[in-house]
Amino acid sequence: MAVTKIKPIKSTLSKALEYIQNPKKTDDKMLVSSFACSYETADIEFDFTLSKAIDKGNNLAHHLIQSFEPGEATPEQAHGIGKKLADEILKGKYEYVLTTHIDKGHVHNHIIFCAVNFMDYHKYNSNKQSYYNIRNTSDRICRESGLSIVKPGKEKGKGFIEYTDAASGQRVTRPAKEQGRSYAEYKADKTGGSWKSKLKIAIDLIVPQSKDFEDFLKRVQEQGYEIKRGKYVSVRAPGQERFTRTKTLGEDYAEEAITSRIKGEYVRASLTELNSTSRAERITKPTPDTLIHEIESTVQAQQAAGLPRWKKIDNLKEVVKTINFITENKLLRYADLEAKTGEVAAAFDKTSDTLKTVERRLSDMAVLMKHITTYQQTKPAYDGLKTARNKDAYRRENESALIVHEAAVRALKSFAGDGGKLPNPAALKVEYDKLTERKTALTSEYKQLERQAREYGIVKRNVDSILTPGDGRGRTKERGTEL
Repeated sequence: MAVTKIKPIKSTLSKALEYIQNPKKTDDKMLVSSFACSYETADIEFDFTLSKAIDKGNNLAHHLIQSFEPGEATPEQAHGIGKKLADEILKGKYEYVLTTHIDKGHVHNHIIFCAVNFMDYHKYNSNKQSYYNIRNTSDRICRESGLSIVKPGKEKGKGFIEYTDAASGQRVTRPAKEQGRSYAEYKADKTGGSWKSKLKIAIDLIVPQSKDFEDFLKRVQEQGYEIKRGKYVSVRAPGQERFTRTKTLGEDYAEEAITSRIKGEYVRASLTELNSTSRAERITKPTPDTLIHEIESTVQAQQAAGLPRWKKIDNLKEVVKTINFITENKLLRYADLEAKTGEVAAAFDKTSDTLKTVERRLSDMAVLMKHITTYQQTKPAYDGLKTARNKDAYRRENESALIVHEAAVRALKSFAGDGGKLPNPAALKVEYDKLTERKTALTSEYKQLERQAREYGIVKRNVDSILTPGDGRGRTKERGTEL
């Protein structure tokens, strides 16, 4: 688990950089690295970038601290995580120095980055939203690195509650109270929706537990609903003004459909298009050998056996969600689900690798263009040194420009080598702009595939958990993963 905090540096930038680079704290500077600058001259290079700022504000830099649980991360691992965090949140546009301190009981990173980016010289906006982005990104990288993160719902800071969103997998922060209601009430209302949607969920949960239709109505009443019998069965929830006929919820919720569902002789309406059968056929015709039928049969058998796992309402909710997902995506056989899950995962991995390649190239190009621009802008000062009569006085007067120029020269040699030819800045800019467009398209594709890969992965794990509970292969024993 990593805890993050960030604060601005308004003065004494050189002292802050000197502190985080302390050899005693960084294993004799073995745990010091930098991006788009040299850590030895970072304060001067930051100042050069700040001098071109469109709106610098009062901040010279920002100091980000990332602390790890004692004993959970090695210094090298923590340093690598810190670099991933800095590269992702700063998007390759800000100079930074990263150090990892090992002198305390816990390993922690210090990241000091310039308050202004070197691409368009706009300042970094540090606010609540940017901080939560930092924290969410840190959590995700820690999770990907096998480290723990803050458990959902446990941390309440400054009137906020944190949890991991089931759909996106991201850490989400919400107000502890929303318009005078508790967060639990607010989330329940948002999830449940209208009276009809809540009733449909209740019916879907109760049907697999019922012996017959009368037992079904009894269980509905036990959930607090009022029942009215007549030509059609109507139900009213506590606080609801009018009764709702179950048949108005859809074909799957008419009395005869519910009775057939209880008997296991009904194919859900969402499968009608696949089987090309009429409603009457669905009620009288036995359920075909499908993955959905296998799931429903397994759940009913395990309930009949009295397994305690199905007494939990959350488990039944996940079964309903899983069946609905399988139905909507026409995955009627386990092999279909397995193949589709693998297909989506492969597409996601391919897009992810492509996006990372583009991002690395963009980052390298941004640094290269930065050093070329710096070199060109400081070359007059360097040329002046050659013709100056009093070179010592000239160097003292133009010290900053000369240091920045020499740093740019060293950096450019790493790109082109001694005597190498540097690319044309205008051509670099054209390529950079095209790659930026490519990155935008890939990012959109990545997010869509990430969501799909997560959904299919969760569904497959849930299906495995339902069909083979406690089989010793690492599948969930108590409940499936939430969709």
